[in-house]
Amino acid sequence: MAKKIFVAATGQNCGKTTISISLMHQARKKYRRVGFVKPFGPKVLLYDDFMVDMDALLMAKAFGMEDDIALMSPVALHRDFTKDYLNGKLDDLSLADCVVGAVRELEQKYDFLIIEGAGHGGVGSVIGLSNAKVAKLIDAPVMIVTESGIGKVIDAVHLNLALYQREGADVRGIIVNKMLPGKKELTNKYLKQAFEPLNVKVTDGFNYSPILANPTLSHISKLFDLPLHGDVNEKSRIIHNIQLGAASSQRVIDGLLDSTLMIVTSSRDELIVTLSSLYHIPAYKEKIAGLVVSGHCAVSDISQQILNDSGIPYIRVEETTAEVFTALSDDVAKITFEDQEKLNWIMANAEKGMDFEAIDALL
Repeated sequence: MAKKIFVAATGQNCGKTTISISLMHQARKKYRRVGFVKPFGPKVLLYDDFMVDMDALLMAKAFGMEDDIALMSPVALHRDFTKDYLNGKLDDLSLADCVVGAVRELEQKYDFLIIEGAGHGGVGSVIGLSNAKVAKLIDAPVMIVTESGIGKVIDAVHLNLALYQREGADVRGIIVNKMLPGKKELTNKYLKQAFEPLNVKVTDGFNYSPILANPTLSHISKLFDLPLHGDVNEKSRIIHNIQLGAASSQRVIDGLLDSTLMIVTSSRDELIVTLSSLYHIPAYKEKIAGLVVSGHCAVSDISQQILNDSGIPYIRVEETTAEVFTALSDDVAKITFEDQEKLNWIMANAEKGMDFEAIDALL
């Protein structure tokens, strides 16, 4: 029977997937066979005739487990799944049996099994399968991932603990993620004081990293549901800055920051041509990650030709510059199997980013 860990969280965007990737990378050095399952997933894709959760597909692709993809995502919540469930259209389908059956089969196949939840402890309650209930059903020790902080972490963990304890799930500890190095020692001190009486251990996750927090060109393309033109080999490039091409061309160029996604109005021919021309120069290519060309007006024929010939990655959107900037500002980038640069970074920094042995000892 496999050793198990249920990777829970206090909410969205805590970094569960980053922790799961790191766990997988490090566990494979200690255990001969390491598996993964996302019991239910609200963000799904069609893969090889299966509707599967995006995180399950990420792990399958990143670690060569595609043969197990159906077991790794036993309940994929398609767009109308919740409505169908509440309307009684899925009464003949035992979701709990689907989850338990998949986990039991994976337990027989692997020595160490990573089970990734979806959001906070109560997510899934609408279909009768909250994270807390699933953790109990499959008898998996729980580690709760949380973002850094003191008061907000204590509050959020207590809120989630109440549900896990009500369901009878076994919470062993918390993994504090996105830590600020300068505050790490003090944060850990107070969190350990707060949770020691509850016998909940505090362990470190990753320090905050803009590499993980920032989007890739591929992510921006998916955000707008529009193709990435130009050199698509740059799709995994990480965007560290987003700037508006509102000033004169010279001022825009002088103000370029590292790996910038520039939002350019389609009528700004001179700026489009300048950026396209500079993209051939290595020093500027480091600064220009790509363009979002916005607006209803068509780009002039000659500017479009120069843009295409330059190979600079760009996305053409009809929305206004203000609408594009708002969408980008409100977005939270998620890691996908296409984000090779991020995946490489996580695995390269796994040992110093997270204490696997401390977590493994709690299971």
